[in-house]
Amino acid sequence: MITTTGRLIDEQIGKYRADGYLVVHDLISPEEADAFTGHADTLVAPDFGLLGHASDPQYRYLAHHPAAVGIVAQLLDGPPRIVQTMYLNKPPRGGQGIALHQDTLYLPNEPNTLMACWIALTDTDPENGGLCVVPGSQRTGVRTAHKNENAAEHASWDFEYPMRDRNGREWTEKMFSFEIDDVRPEEIVRLTVPRCGAVFFSGTIIHGSYANRSADRQRKAFATHYVREGTWLFRQDVQNTMPVGVHDGSLERLR
Repeated sequence: MITTTGRLIDEQIGKYRADGYLVVHDLISPEEADAFTGHADTLVAPDFGLLGHASDPQYRYLAHHPAAVGIVAQLLDGPPRIVQTMYLNKPPRGGQGIALHQDTLYLPNEPNTLMACWIALTDTDPENGGLCVVPGSQRTGVRTAHKNENAAEHASWDFEYPMRDRNGREWTEKMFSFEIDDVRPEEIVRLTVPRCGAVFFSGTIIHGSYANRSADRQRKAFATHYVREGTWLFRQDVQNTMPVGVHDGSLERLR
C-alpha cells in the first residue's frame, strides 16, 4: 500500500503494470469522504444511474478529484475521460458483493484503455465485503465467464444493452452478472483498504467482492471508470463520456 498525493513514481507505475492494480492511502481527505456520504445517503432512489457525475455535484466532485485524475492520466498515458460512476453502499449482515469479473466484459471498448479508481469511504476489509483482486490476471486478456447464480454472496441479474460501433452499426447485447470461469481460491487476494484510500485497477484485471458478513459495519465505496481520450465505448448508455476537469477544492460549493 502506497501513500500518494496525485503523482506516481516509477516504482508505483511498475507495480500497477505488473499486478494490474495499485493501492494508495489518503487519496482524499476525511472531510471529502464525509461530504460525499453525507450527501449520497440522503438521496432517495436517484434516477441518474451510472451517470451521477453528469448531474450530481458530489459525484462530480469525486470523479474529477485532482489526486485521482492525476494518477489516472499517468496510468493511461494520456487525457482521461469519465465513463461512469457508482456509489457502492453495502450494508452489514449479508449485503451482496459483485462476482469476480473483468470490467471490460461490461464496458467493451477499443482500444482497450478502460480502468477504474475505487475509493474507500469507510474502512474496508475481507469481513465487511472489501475489494478482491487476482493479481496479474490482466496479462491473460479477456476471459470466459458465466452468469453468477450464488445470490447469497453476489448480485445476480441480466439485461439487454443497446450497442453501437464507430461506423454507426447498432445491435443489442445481453449482459449478465459475470463470474469468470475457473478462478482458483488461492489466486484471490482480499484487500484491506482504509477509509480515504483507493485502488486503481485495469479494466482486464479479475476483481469483485463478497457479501458483507460483519455485524454492524457498513462498507461504502465510490468507483469511477475512465478511458483514455479517443477510446470508443460500444454501449450506447455510456458513450457520452466526459473530459476530466479540476475543481477548486471547495467542499461548501460542491455539497
